[in-house]
Amino acid sequence: MSKSEIGLIGLGTMGSALALNIAEKGFDIAVFNRTTSVTREFVAEAGDLGPRITPTETLVDFVAAIAEPRAIILMVPAGQPVDDQIAALQPLIGPQDLIIDAGNANFHDTNRRMRSLPTPFLGIGVSGGEEGARHGPAIMGGGPRPHWDRVAHILTAIAAKFRDTPCADWMGEEGAGHFVKAVHNGIEYADMQLIAETYGLMRDGLGMAAKQIGEVFSQWNAGPLQSYLVEISGKVAAVIDDATNAPLLDVIVDAAGQKGTGRWTVIEAQHLAAAIPVIEAAVVARNISSRIEERAALQAVFGAGPTAIAPDDLSSEVMEQAMICGKILCYDQGFRMMKAASGEFGWNLQAPAIARVWREGCIIRSAMLDDMASAFTEDPDRSLMAAPFFARQIAATHAALRKVVSVAALHGIAVPAHAAALAYFDAMRTARGTANMIQGQRDFFGLHGFARLDDGTSGNHGPWARD
Repeated sequence: MSKSEIGLIGLGTMGSALALNIAEKGFDIAVFNRTTSVTREFVAEAGDLGPRITPTETLVDFVAAIAEPRAIILMVPAGQPVDDQIAALQPLIGPQDLIIDAGNANFHDTNRRMRSLPTPFLGIGVSGGEEGARHGPAIMGGGPRPHWDRVAHILTAIAAKFRDTPCADWMGEEGAGHFVKAVHNGIEYADMQLIAETYGLMRDGLGMAAKQIGEVFSQWNAGPLQSYLVEISGKVAAVIDDATNAPLLDVIVDAAGQKGTGRWTVIEAQHLAAAIPVIEAAVVARNISSRIEERAALQAVFGAGPTAIAPDDLSSEVMEQAMICGKILCYDQGFRMMKAASGEFGWNLQAPAIARVWREGCIIRSAMLDDMASAFTEDPDRSLMAAPFFARQIAATHAALRKVVSVAALHGIAVPAHAAALAYFDAMRTARGTANMIQGQRDFFGLHGFARLDDGTSGNHGPWARD
């Protein structure tokens, strides 16, 4: 009996979809799940793809079903379950067998595993949800380049395609792939928050019904904001709940969940001294959203929430332009963070390649990413804010962002991501800021010293140092 070219452990939602994708692209695959009934059900429902799938009920049989040198994809929950699965595999595999963690791992865990495991290891970020895993995700690989090359023919075959170009690439050494995926997820949080805040302006400020809001998002999806998230936002707003005959959005509890990857991005940004305020605002907003009872109690203390906005005070066009500006500034922050990580960890992350991988398959896919890929191809070291195409867009839209933030503030509507984007823009375009006051304060209470504008010397102190 011929052996499978690759194996996969973990037939949950994402694992099952990825396994079917691999089989559909013409590769024989062995599968294993700790619960054997899940494996049997998966194969029974595989239909015409069944002949390419070898189900196994023990790890020994699973390993034996894969051609050597083996390549094994892990689709198990991040953290200790990955370590446990690797430990169970180690006695059964050979020194050249490749383990591929395709889950949402913390890149520090990926670094540790690559340094400590006796067998080859690859960490890949996979984005696109169940639909992407089944029909074409975006794939970000990390680890030694030869390990990526061993399985690149499979990973590029199953990846999403943008104008026939696979949205799968090697990002760099060690945990680079999982790091890029984490930044992707941070940007995803920010994108979603910008959309949610705009929804709130339309619902609470302008008194628009969910159906009207959905129509606005659908219109925007035909323009510069064309993206998966804007598209599905329009669809979500249009759905009517079967049980109540009310808009589905009106019966969904406003407490947003998170699996932690956005939080990882924010934590790592602090270690890298990378400024990502829009992503930070999005993570904070999700944390606040979970405090439902406290929010209700405080509304009782301070009075009703948002007040109505006059239609003439905030048009659809202004809100669209504000979202365009906020989106560009958010991505600028994400790419700057990856550049900082590239230098810190020696990964040589390539901004053009990252932007190209994100053009299709992933949750943040959008028309704008193709322009970003072009901008970084022209100059990979230049920020998006300084790239001529995006500089023109920011120049044309930042007044709208300012209008949205000011109108929202006057009417008591929280727009933390929009506000963070505006503050970032104003800070980045100000040649002389106010940190000189902070340096003066630091020197006063701690004699930390300061640099002088006139002669460029450092280590200077104010007169208080003589007291």
